[in-house]
Amino acid sequence: MNVKVKVKSDIEIAQEANMVPIMEITNSIGIDPEDVEPYGHYKAKLSLDILKKNANTQDGKVILVTAVNPTPAGEGKSTVTVGLGQALSLLDKKAIIAMREPSLGPTMGVKGGATGGGYSQVIPMEDINLHFTGDIHAITTANNALSAMIDNHIYQGNELQIDARRVIWKRVVDLNDRALRNVIIGLGGPIQGVPREDGFDITVASEIMAIFCLASDLQDLKQRLSRIVIGYNYKKEPVTVGHLGVEGSLALLLKDAIKPNLVQTLEHTPAIIHGGPFANIAHGCNSVIATKMAAKLGDYVVTEAGFGADLGAEKFLNIKTQATGIDPSAVVIVATIRALKMHGGVSKQELQKEDLSALSLGLENLQKHIETIEEFGLPYVVAINRFITDTTDEVETFTKWCEDRNYPVALTEVWEKGGEGGLDLAKQLLKVIETENNNFSRLYQNDQLIEEKIRTISTKVYGATDVEFSSKAKRQIIEIEANGWGNLPICMAKTQYSLSDNPSLLGRPNDFTISIRELRPKIGAGFIVALTGDVMTMPGLPKEPAALIMDVDENGKALGLF
Repeated sequence: MNVKVKVKSDIEIAQEANMVPIMEITNSIGIDPEDVEPYGHYKAKLSLDILKKNANTQDGKVILVTAVNPTPAGEGKSTVTVGLGQALSLLDKKAIIAMREPSLGPTMGVKGGATGGGYSQVIPMEDINLHFTGDIHAITTANNALSAMIDNHIYQGNELQIDARRVIWKRVVDLNDRALRNVIIGLGGPIQGVPREDGFDITVASEIMAIFCLASDLQDLKQRLSRIVIGYNYKKEPVTVGHLGVEGSLALLLKDAIKPNLVQTLEHTPAIIHGGPFANIAHGCNSVIATKMAAKLGDYVVTEAGFGADLGAEKFLNIKTQATGIDPSAVVIVATIRALKMHGGVSKQELQKEDLSALSLGLENLQKHIETIEEFGLPYVVAINRFITDTTDEVETFTKWCEDRNYPVALTEVWEKGGEGGLDLAKQLLKVIETENNNFSRLYQNDQLIEEKIRTISTKVYGATDVEFSSKAKRQIIEIEANGWGNLPICMAKTQYSLSDNPSLLGRPNDFTISIRELRPKIGAGFIVALTGDVMTMPGLPKEPAALIMDVDENGKALGLF
């Protein structure tokens, strides 16, 4: 007789965890008590003095975890990141995990949480997925304080002659709220302000979030804030935060948030979680400060970048490495059989059925991401993130496909088994780091023309045959180069679901053109955003958002986060 075993949910596993006091975690990686600011028993802020004290310490090896293009079937990139860190700890390696903070938008919209899964999670899961230590709220406040000061400056006489029609700075909220994409402010008469068009982005798309994650210290943060272009004056000259003179007050609002957050995994591996820009509309990596601190404190740093290698990994390698001064030692490319079958044409409802032909077709998506990492000259391992519904034949087909092409591959079962399920991956990774050549180089030079940099990303990373620039984008390129900003890296804003800019083109599309509709200079962050297709900087909620199943019991225990 078959007995159906109930599989515990992620939140049930997390709430049953045996957490140790955060000071035990700090002690395990040699942090002085005076550099720790506890937030309760299991979370802490870390002083930036740690970086100064360890300035001459050799950096640990940084391992980047990326994935195929995401699907509704799930890829488990964060789960593998956590599980790999735990596996390295089991091998007696001094490992630290560095991850992004979850945004409430996708948490309450689609994801339901973003702290890993099963027995490879960072905890306390509820705190991290909700308000955590308030960093994202601080960024929201700083962003909107700047908006308030812009409109007050215009109202109070407009000394800088800001053209209200050319204010490009938007307000933000850390929720998916499509109704706020375009708004009119200042209505109600002369004492209510100057009417103008405005709009909201999600907080994680704010330039302040990008600056927060790319700044090397508090002084660099302030300097980057001063360079933010908020709009243009009547002569069409850029107006910056420095012109307004408010970079100091914005930095003041962020002085505590900029300190990285330390938590632990289910197996007590240290995890630094800090910053959280989206990878489809921003650069998709946790903070430079967190990664550098982890590299000073650990021998191995396992970090992730959002979505597939076409987005987060490309931006990590072309943008973030310049800010950190740390080159990665290896890359893990995560794929699930479920996701690859969807890329091969199977609907989500049919994923339970074995389908070797769809799997083989979907592997073409993985192939392109492998080629992208090879373009950067980095060693890598393919991680088959196994689900309990995967059949033996499907696993064997996937494994043989990799072996036939001499791609290092490891079956990974970290959701079910925690660190133990990632030992094969960890061993394979250590092997390629020691034996494979690391010839890392970025795909373009910053001093190339903007169009050349965009074409390089589009052709080498996405596999596009051509790039089409709208007339608006062409005008903006001329303006950007005239203002002296042309030598900045490019941050592409593109759908995460496809290698192309059309979310419905799954697998490995061919003979497609990338359409650049608009460019947005993010001078404080230090890159130019190129918007493709219909990508939105303020997402909307799905028909049945994850928030519908969330609740809290009479004892304050969170329910429905998954």
